[in-house]
Amino acid sequence: MKSIVVTEYGSSDALELRETAVPEPGPGEVRIDVAAAGLNFADVMQRRGHYRDGPEPPFVPGFEAAGTIDAVGEGVDREVGERVVALTDEAYAEYATAFEQSLFDVPESMSFAEAAGFPVQFLTAYNCLHNWGNLTAHDRVLIHAAAGGVGTAAVQLADHAGAESFGTASTEEKLDLAVDLGLDHPINYEETDFRDVVEEETDGEGVNLVLDGVNGETFERSLDALAAFGRVVVYGAASGEVAKPDTSRLLFENKSVLGFHLGNAIQTEPSRVLGATAELQRLLAAGELDVVVGETFALEDARDAQEYLESRQSVGKVVLEP
Repeated sequence: MKSIVVTEYGSSDALELRETAVPEPGPGEVRIDVAAAGLNFADVMQRRGHYRDGPEPPFVPGFEAAGTIDAVGEGVDREVGERVVALTDEAYAEYATAFEQSLFDVPESMSFAEAAGFPVQFLTAYNCLHNWGNLTAHDRVLIHAAAGGVGTAAVQLADHAGAESFGTASTEEKLDLAVDLGLDHPINYEETDFRDVVEEETDGEGVNLVLDGVNGETFERSLDALAAFGRVVVYGAASGEVAKPDTSRLLFENKSVLGFHLGNAIQTEPSRVLGATAELQRLLAAGELDVVVGETFALEDARDAQEYLESRQSVGKVVLEP
C-alpha cells in the first residue's frame, strides 16, 4: 500500500510517498480502508521533532482515519463494510488499524472528508469549553484561530451554549466564515490587538474563558484579556513557542491556566472525554453543527497539504484523500 513516511525530523521535504506493508489488525483492532485522513498541526510538530513524546523517524503520521472497515481482529464486535472514523496512529496511508474503542460511526449523510474532521476538532473543542473550561451561557469566551479546525468547532459549540464569543483570525475571509458559524465579535489580529477589542466590548471586565492553541506571546496577552476568576485552556502550541505562566500573577489576579491534550486525556479519563460523543454526533447528523472542510489533497501531495497548513492560509479542516 501507499503511505506517507517522515524520513527524518525537519521540513516538509522529509515527507516521502513509499510502498509499505498492509497492516493486519491485532486483537481488539480493525483495519480501515482509508478514504480520508485528517491533518492536524500536531502532525507538523511531530515532523519537526517538536512534539513531546512523539515518534522517531521513520514513521507514518496522522491521527484521524475515515473509511470502511475491511478486516476485524479477534474479539471485535464490528462488521466489514461499516463506515467509521478512528482516532489512531499512521493515518497517512491507504490502510490503517485502530482499536475498536477508538471508532466512531459515520452516517451516510456525512462524507468521509467531513468525518475526518470530527474526532480531534470537536472532542478538543467540546472538552476545552465544557469539561475543562466550565463554560456557561453567561460567559464570554475568546477563541484563537477561530477559522481553523478546532476554532470552527469551538465557535459553533459556544454559540450552541449561548455564550458570547470573541474570535481571532488573520483575514476578513476567515472572520466572515467564523461569523457565519455564530461568532459574535470577529477580530483581525493582523490589524487589531484583541485585548483592545475585549476591553472595549466588555467595559474593561474581560472574558471568562480563553481557548488557546497558539501559545507563546498570544498566551501572555490572553491573560491580559482575562477577567478575574477566568480560565485559559491551552491545547496546542501552533506558534512553535511555549509560554511560562507567571504564577504570582495567577495568584494575585485570581486567574487559572489549564492544559488539555486529547490523546492523553482519552487514555486517562476516557468516559469524561468521550461522554459527549453521542450528543455531538446527533447535532452533526441533525445539521445543527457542521464540520468545515477547507481543502482536500491527494495522499501523494502530503507535502503541499502540510505546507498549506503551516502557511496559515487554511480554514477549517485540511484532509488527505488516498
